[in-house]
Amino acid sequence: MTSRRSRRIRTTALLVLVFVPAMLLGLPQPAYAHAHLVGTDPAEGAVLQAAPDRVLFTFDEAVRGVPGGVQIYGPQGEQVEARPTVTGTELEVVPAARLGNGTTVITWRVVSDDGHPISGSLTFSVGAPTPVTTPASSDSSNLPELPWTLTLARVVGYLGLLLATGLVAFAAMFLPTDPATDRPRRRSATLTRAAAAVAATAWLAALPITALYLLGGGPKLLSQGATWSSLPPTEYAVAAAVAGGLALAVALLSPGSASPQRRIAAAAAAVLAVMAPALVGHTRAASPELLVIGADALHLLAGSIWLGGLVGLALTLPGLSSHGTTAAEVLARFSTAAAGVLAALVATGSLLTWRILGSWTALVDTSYGRLVLAKIAVVSAALAIAAWNRWSLLPRLQHAANKTNRQAHARPVVRATAIEGAVLAVALLITGFLVDTSPEGGTRPASASAQANPDTHETTLGDVNVRASLTPLTRGPNTLALRLSTPAGEPTEGVAPPVVRLSSDGATLGDIPLTQVSAGSYTAQVMLPVSGTWRMQVSLRVSQFANPVGELEFVVGG
Repeated sequence: MTSRRSRRIRTTALLVLVFVPAMLLGLPQPAYAHAHLVGTDPAEGAVLQAAPDRVLFTFDEAVRGVPGGVQIYGPQGEQVEARPTVTGTELEVVPAARLGNGTTVITWRVVSDDGHPISGSLTFSVGAPTPVTTPASSDSSNLPELPWTLTLARVVGYLGLLLATGLVAFAAMFLPTDPATDRPRRRSATLTRAAAAVAATAWLAALPITALYLLGGGPKLLSQGATWSSLPPTEYAVAAAVAGGLALAVALLSPGSASPQRRIAAAAAAVLAVMAPALVGHTRAASPELLVIGADALHLLAGSIWLGGLVGLALTLPGLSSHGTTAAEVLARFSTAAAGVLAALVATGSLLTWRILGSWTALVDTSYGRLVLAKIAVVSAALAIAAWNRWSLLPRLQHAANKTNRQAHARPVVRATAIEGAVLAVALLITGFLVDTSPEGGTRPASASAQANPDTHETTLGDVNVRASLTPLTRGPNTLALRLSTPAGEPTEGVAPPVVRLSSDGATLGDIPLTQVSAGSYTAQVMLPVSGTWRMQVSLRVSQFANPVGELEFVVGG
């Protein structure tokens, strides 16, 4: 029988090793990039004979508008009421009043399908161009975005959610309902309530932070109803599912009332809470959407069961070791289920990694991929500890002859479980870094150095030297020149055109359309609406998987 069982295990493992990679390799390429502006009507810098009745922005993906996301500044710096409409990939802006002769600046801000905001500006003139007057300062344009606070809320929220859900699952699935487990169950319930409270608070706190992130504004905007309506309904639904699901699960599993029906209902509520976050974020922009969302939901559920099980074992085993074989039974139940949980984690993690990175070589060629490899190494260590616990320590505990022996054999099990939990915590910490790491390649700090002329700066992107200049470095029309060269000083050939963005504390121009004038040389006409320090971000795809970014600073006079 043992031989037959071993053959079944080997056959199953072989099928997983063969068909899971085959399935992953056969999937289409992922779509995780944010939307990009691909065209405007009128074009950037255009000089028109008559004022346009509408201005059209076209993006490469569907976008949605945000309240106050479009501002129009006339030739005298006066603000003109804008009436924006978003339909699919197009943003149409209709001025409420006819634009006067001179130069007009339109700033815009929309949200990509993946929930991230993008912004930029368009400058054109009616009749002869005129000097650009600085747009009036506003609360929403001068304050920085708050991605780090949102990241913090998400990390804390996910940790609390996974722990609370896992502890609910542990109490519902693995702890027997007998008097011996009453005290351990109460200890577990106390930690579950604390984790659930932290998770619910973090997810609810993320709502206003997300709204401010989408609008690009400060806390004063929270007093406006339009700020709250800028969030898509799914954000509210997910936060409600997390907070409500955890509250219901905790209430149903209160000590002393854990009937089988209540345990099932509590587990269902916890599953709802932990799987809901798969409906927001990057999974909405991935392809195939249903498969990726399902994999993400299952990955979250499996991770919560593993984490909660380890913490639950560490809490309950010391108190159960003196109650007959109860401790061994609890550990055996969890160890049996853990095999399926870990298989689900590996399969869904592989799928999600493939959808994000797009190739196996990206595992070593990108910062995101290297973090994934680090996470794999840490999880592998946790798996090794789990195997040692299951196949070496557990049998000794199961065969302990008396109370003294059971307590003696329970101690190394508890230590191994605690170590496994600590290793898993490291994996979760790496996951936190993955949240803010671009899968398209690491960002290198720019080694910019000012040259003799204050309008010229240089940086290095990969093996390509980038020399950029802005003239005359005054508010209004400027000429941007960009030269890409090899380490030997020769113009680059066969390299994709760079992407250039310009921004300052008072304005953001977004992507700048470049015109190639010769090999490695590009130029553009830009209208700088404000004076002060302007940051030029230059990104260059130097290989299929490397896209370094450098930042240069220019001081623009009045």
